[in-house]
Amino acid sequence: MSGRQTLGVRLVYGVVYVLLAVLAMMTLFPFVHVLSTSLSSSRAIMSGEVFLWPKEISFTSFVNLIQDGQLLVAMKNTLIITVVGTALNIAATIIAAYPLSRKRLKGRNVLLMIITFTMLFGGGLIPNYILIKTLGIMNTYWALWLPGLLSTYNFFVMKSFFEGLPTELEESAAIDGANDLFIIWKIILPLSMPIIAALTLFYAVSWWNSYMSVLMYITNSGKMSLMVKLLQMIDTTSQNLLNTNATSGGEGASMQTMVTPEGLRAAAIIISVLPILCVYPFLQKYFVKGVLIGSIKG
Repeated sequence: MSGRQTLGVRLVYGVVYVLLAVLAMMTLFPFVHVLSTSLSSSRAIMSGEVFLWPKEISFTSFVNLIQDGQLLVAMKNTLIITVVGTALNIAATIIAAYPLSRKRLKGRNVLLMIITFTMLFGGGLIPNYILIKTLGIMNTYWALWLPGLLSTYNFFVMKSFFEGLPTELEESAAIDGANDLFIIWKIILPLSMPIIAALTLFYAVSWWNSYMSVLMYITNSGKMSLMVKLLQMIDTTSQNLLNTNATSGGEGASMQTMVTPEGLRAAAIIISVLPILCVYPFLQKYFVKGVLIGSIKG
C-alpha cells in the first residue's frame, strides 16, 4: 500500500512539474519573442522569420531610439517620477496606516469609512483635471504625485500588517520612556521591512509605467515620461517610414538602414521592462513574504 502511495505521489508531483514547466514556457515566450524581434534585422522581421531566436542580429532599433538623446532624458524624468513618487507613497502610507491600525485612536472608524469611500467612488476625470489646473500645478510632477499620494488598497494591506504586530513591544518601549516617534522608527519600521519592500515594488512599477496621467498633466516635451516618449517616437518613426515609402515609389529605404515599427516596439518594450527586471531580484524575498503577511493579517 505504501509503495502504491509513493508511486501515486510521484505521479502527482510529475504532473505538477510538467504543468509548471508549461506555464513557465508560456510566460517566458512573449518576452523571448519580443527580445528576439528587437535584435533582428528589418528584413527578417518583415519576412516573418523571427520566432524564438534573433535573425541577422542588428541593434538598429535600439540605436534609433537612443541616438538623439530624447530617450535618455525621458528615462531620467521617469526615474525622478518613480523615486520621488515611491518615497512619498511609502511615507504617506505609513503615516496613515500606523495610527489607524491602533484602536485607541479617536475617530478611527470615521476615518476608515472616509478612506474606504474613496476606494469605491472617485471624483472623475474632468473634476480631477480642473482641480489640478486650479491648484496651479499643471506641467509639474506634483500633478502626478499629489493625486496618487495614497493607494487605498496598499493602505489597507499595510494597516493589516501593523495590526498583526505585537502591541507588547510598543508597551514595553513606552514603559522605558520611548515616545511614539522612537517606537515607529526603531521598532515598527524595522519589523515592517517585508511589507514596505513589497509596497515599494508595487508603487515603483506603477510610477515607472505611468502614461495617462503624464499625457494629461504634462505638456512640456522635456518632462515627458519614458512610456509617453516611446510611443511618440514609435509613431514618428512609423509616419516617417510611410512617407519614405510614398516618396520612393514603394521601394522604401534600404533593408540595412530601415527601421520597422515592429522592431521599434520590441526595443521599446525591452528598454522599459529591463530596469524593473533588474530591481526585482533584490526585493523578491521581501516581496513574497510581505504580500503573504499583509494579506492574511486582520
